[in-house]
Amino acid sequence: MAAENHHGGRSALIFLGTGCSSAVPNAMCLIQPSDPCHVCAQALSIPPDQNPNYRCNTSLLIDHCGSDGNHSYILIDVGKTFREQVLRWFTRYKIPRVDSIILTHEHADAVLGLDDIRAVQPFSPTNDIDPTPIYLSHYAMESLCIMQLIVPAVPLNSIAVKFPYLVKKKLAEGQEVRRVAQLDWRIIEESIETPFLASGLQFVPLPVMHGEDYICLGFLFGERCRIAYISDVSRFPASTEHVISKDGAGQLDLLILDTLYRTGSHNVHFCLPQTLEAVKRICPKKTLLIGMTHEFDHHVDNKFLKEWSEREGIQVQLAHDGLRVPIDL
Repeated sequence: MAAENHHGGRSALIFLGTGCSSAVPNAMCLIQPSDPCHVCAQALSIPPDQNPNYRCNTSLLIDHCGSDGNHSYILIDVGKTFREQVLRWFTRYKIPRVDSIILTHEHADAVLGLDDIRAVQPFSPTNDIDPTPIYLSHYAMESLCIMQLIVPAVPLNSIAVKFPYLVKKKLAEGQEVRRVAQLDWRIIEESIETPFLASGLQFVPLPVMHGEDYICLGFLFGERCRIAYISDVSRFPASTEHVISKDGAGQLDLLILDTLYRTGSHNVHFCLPQTLEAVKRICPKKTLLIGMTHEFDHHVDNKFLKEWSEREGIQVQLAHDGLRVPIDL
């Protein structure tokens, strides 16, 4: 296994997607009678692998190299653009499979690529393969059964309702076998007190508010380097902020953080002003921003962030699709 990619015996983070739910280029921007914005126009005219303004749904792949030199591949979120991300970045970085999946929440931009997980699993027309572990909160799962007579209030956005054929374990009498992704659903707690292991790497759930009516999960991981991944946030509970703050439980080596728009505010996401205020409070060694709309021009805004970083003494930049960050986990 150690030789299955071209990057030797070191772990890495691969940013499969750094865009918002609608991705970039923004379809609405492109179909208006007026000309599209320059970011969307550029995203169409330059090949995506050469264009940091082309952004798929936010997703991170952790290439974890263990002490034995073997690699495991842990995927955080499987959004609407997952197939494109596989074609573009799995092929470039020689990623042969996914060993574990972690979900931040059950919104479309985090889960609607689950059907395509079969593309990164061994082929079996009868589904006779080991299922891929998938870690998610009880709220996202809303129980493994969808018996409406027993649980009549199962939310319509739950995983079990979206993907009943990926959840149910047994075929009904007379039902044909059809090839589908094989997933082993594992419920995790929405608590910083209850870490879990995925493919040998420990993760600490980081509950954050994604709007005041909804809890989303970020994750803290890494022993040699402390990394926090927080893709969808509008407010940090005090307990979560403490765990990832320099003045709390200790300084992060890398913070990966949500930022939706360049200006103003939003009810369920940080925008750049709130993001930068949070970065100043948390004070990580380095921050990479994700979740951007077409308001962000990668080159222009990274120039602004470079000046901000020099002024504040905290390194902040926009991430981009396909960015690979070697790191010691």
